[in-house]
This record gives sequence, structure tokens and C-alpha cells, in this order.
Amino acid sequence: MNHALLATLGLILITPLAQAQPAVIYDMGGKFDKSFNEAAYVGAERWKKETGKPYLDFEIANEAQREQAMRRMADKGANPIIGVGFGQGSTMEKVAKDFPKLQFAIIDSVVKLPNVESVVFKEQEGSFLVGMMAALASKSGKVGFIGGMDIPLIRKFQCGYEQGAKYANPKVEVSANMTGTTPSAWNDPSRGSELAKAQFAKGVDVVFAAAGGTGVGVYQATKDAGRLAIGVDSNQNHLHPGTMLTSMVKRVDVAVYKLAKQTHPGLTVLGLKEGGVDYALDQHNAGLVSAEMKKRVDAAKADIIAGRIKVADYMADNACKY
Repeated sequence: MNHALLATLGLILITPLAQAQPAVIYDMGGKFDKSFNEAAYVGAERWKKETGKPYLDFEIANEAQREQAMRRMADKGANPIIGVGFGQGSTMEKVAKDFPKLQFAIIDSVVKLPNVESVVFKEQEGSFLVGMMAALASKSGKVGFIGGMDIPLIRKFQCGYEQGAKYANPKVEVSANMTGTTPSAWNDPSRGSELAKAQFAKGVDVVFAAAGGTGVGVYQATKDAGRLAIGVDSNQNHLHPGTMLTSMVKRVDVAVYKLAKQTHPGLTVLGLKEGGVDYALDQHNAGLVSAEMKKRVDAAKADIIAGRIKVADYMADNACKY
């Protein structure tokens, strides 16, 4: 046997097994909700394109599927297993304990286990900026908020939004509605449309939807009424150019991309400083955001990053209690 062949065999023997496939389990609302889940999908696709490797994924259609899907991924040896959404938390706690050799990651919840990375965002900081923008763009002095499922996480968006709106205009009036109390609230565009129309009837002329797929109905109703809407999670400015004032971008895509590459068990918190949240400005909304608005919002952004403005967190600071 020649030396070249021996060397080749040696390489084969010492090369580690191919990296296991990552798995992504989307939350209710579906992979293509144009918002939260879709941001996770974009991150996974970026990883796939960059590495040339496939990944596993699953869309939850009902609550019972969460554990089934996660266990199936674990049985296949998927690594890491990424749960998208707070609703996966209790399931991951159970499954991750049963598969201690696998790595898990959860977005929007905290699971304290040695093989789980928990990624949470300072949604209140990004929401503060778009709240400012809403108040500055409003002609009526009345702005609105429409949340999806009524959970503390979505109240966190609402609380940040109200703080930002009142920072820009102390006299602003904020109307708020939640779509529902079950996971179906993430995917109810017709209900989103109804809630938006009811707010417009009260004089609201800018509305922020933090409601997953339900937001699609809010944005359509806003366009039909000639008002302004603010998107969430993904940059949704392109959905209705001319009536989408901005989007509160939450970089779930970047989080999933990084998690697919490598997990770091423990807690990761992403705010303005870390580039985890922001407001979106592009060719689709540039005509709606004046130079003065941008200047004021960017000044506040710098002050939040520097710690000169502290945005209260609904979930931690006992703020904005409803």
C-alpha cells in the first residue's frame, strides 16, 4: 500500500463525524407568517446557503404537536434543536433533560439547563423607537397598538411603544387591543382588521401590530383606510409601501443563524446595543420618515445604548401594568 493511500485512510479515520443537522421548530402562525416565524426561517436558510448543508424543520399546527416534534427531532439526533417562541419553553425543559448529550436553544423564553441556550430580546427598546416615530408621524395625536396573544411578552412590546410615544409627545393618546388569549391569536388577520378599524374610528392614525400573522390584516385595513402601520419582527415595510411607516425589527434571523452554527448554553440578551432590535428604514418607507423624525429617533437610540434613557421592561420593572 503506498504512502498516499495510507495518508488518505488516516485522514478518513481522524475526521470527526459530519456535524449533525440543526432542527428548527416554528411556533403557531406558521413558517411564512411574514413576521416572527419567517424571520427564524430566513436565519435557517442563511445557514443552509452558507454551509451547503440541510436542516430539519417543523411547523406546529396545535399545542399537542410541540413535544412530539421536539422528541422526534431529538430521536433523529438533530443538534442543535431550536425552539422558536416562548410557547416551546416547558416542552424544551422536559425534552432537553431526556437528551442531555444534545444541544437545544429557545427563542423568547428562558430554560435553565446546562444544554440549553436561551435567547431573549429587549423588545421594549425597539418598540420605544417606533412608538416615538408613531407619535411624531401622527396628525391626530392618537396612536394604536394591536397585540397577538395576550401574554407578558407582547405587553413588553406595548409598554415600550407607549413609553416612546409619550417621550416624543407627552399628550399622545394610546389605544391598545389584544387579539386573543390562545395561540390562534397569532394567525387571525380578519380579527386584526376589525381591531384596526375600531381604533381608526376613534381617531387613531398610526397603529403598531405585534401580532404575528394577524398583523397582515392590520396592515391591509391600514392601507384601505389611508392610515399608517408599523410592522414587527421582520422588516415588513415592503408589504404596503406608502402606508408602512416602519417596522420594529427583531433579529430572530440572526439569532437562529448563529444558533445553527453554535450554541452557548446560558442566557443571551439582545437589545439595541447588540443589534438585536431596531427600526427599519429603506426605500419603501423613506418618503414617510422625515429627516427631523429620523434625527430625533436616532438621538433617542444613542441615549438608550449609552444608558441615558432607560426603557422600562414590563416583565422586569413592574412598569406599564394593565
